[in-house]
Amino acid sequence: MSAKGCRPTRIRFVKKILMYTTKWCPFCVMAKRLLAAKGVSVEEVAVDTDPTRRLEMVQRTGRRTVPQIFIGEQHVGGFEEIAALDHNGELDPLLTDPTRSA
Repeated sequence: MSAKGCRPTRIRFVKKILMYTTKWCPFCVMAKRLLAAKGVSVEEVAVDTDPTRRLEMVQRTGRRTVPQIFIGEQHVGGFEEIAALDHNGELDPLLTDPTRSA
């Protein structure tokens, strides 16, 4: 939910979202719910079942915790970071792909 509008905003044209996750991560679930409320689909990379992908995540982000979320090519962090972006009204513009239109 967006703090500015107090209701979820559905994003029509969205950048690719990539999220490194594990099956047992509650923050991953919360991040997926926040993005789903905006109508955004997420490409999940399960790092608990593939050590190669975990190493990739660490190399790309410098972090070992999940979720690690990319919007387009930009690493935005984990759930707390996207929740803060949403609260400040900064997530929707970040999700929107300006190169696509109706």
